[in-house]
Amino acid sequence: MITLAEKHQRLEKRFDSLRKQNRAGLVTFITAGDPNLQTALEIMKGLPRAGSDVIELGMPFTDPMADGPVIQRASERALAQNTNTDDVFNIVADFRTKDKTTPVILMGYLNPIEIMGYSKFTKKASDTGVDGLIVVDLPPEESSDLQEALTLYDIDQIFLLSPTTIDKRLKMICEAASGFLYYVSLKGVTGSNQLDIKMVEEKINEIRTKTTLPLAVGFGIKDVQVAECVGRISDAVVIGSALVEIIAKHAKNTKEMKKRISSFISSLRKVLDNIQ
Repeated sequence: MITLAEKHQRLEKRFDSLRKQNRAGLVTFITAGDPNLQTALEIMKGLPRAGSDVIELGMPFTDPMADGPVIQRASERALAQNTNTDDVFNIVADFRTKDKTTPVILMGYLNPIEIMGYSKFTKKASDTGVDGLIVVDLPPEESSDLQEALTLYDIDQIFLLSPTTIDKRLKMICEAASGFLYYVSLKGVTGSNQLDIKMVEEKINEIRTKTTLPLAVGFGIKDVQVAECVGRISDAVVIGSALVEIIAKHAKNTKEMKKRISSFISSLRKVLDNIQ
């Protein structure tokens, strides 16, 4: 069991450290159970060594409406292995036996959380060492009950912002969020194309007038070139579909898969560290 003293403000400390070092953070996404539970755990353990600052762990779901085909198929592969919510917690708990400092964020949909119950879910999340939660289909207007349960265990509720978020709602979300804010840089689902850096920068500047929370940018970041551009204007870059594609491509050769993942993350870390 992870005590509150061990996990308290792990996200805040990580972003404070990045800020002091004038470095853009790297948030990496994988799906729990993809391509299987053991390999997903091994991948997760290797991410910080390769240069990941925060790990976003997807909770497999049958209808991941905000995700594009790449991450949808990751959920399908995980569900084919009978991965459930308890398995997600078990992966985090195993990860925490060696890594006490890397923040872990769970990302998923409301249905499995409601099935387990807010109180039970948040207690298990706290006990295993989860630092934050993104619930894609739970708007902040309806999140007060979950927020209360999360606050009890010092778990950050991280909200999404999009290019279409209006000013009034932007202010409300900024006030409700903790940990960091996740800016969805594109209209559409994960893995979409045509990222307009100038438009992203304009929106980031607007958001910064409403909050002091760190801003992470995701969706549409496929390679080191785009990551570098986004890293110049944000506090952190989120890599999801591009990483999951490597897992899918090398699912039958885990040794090669882990080698490719490590190389990819290391290349991202290098380019982000060299931003002037």
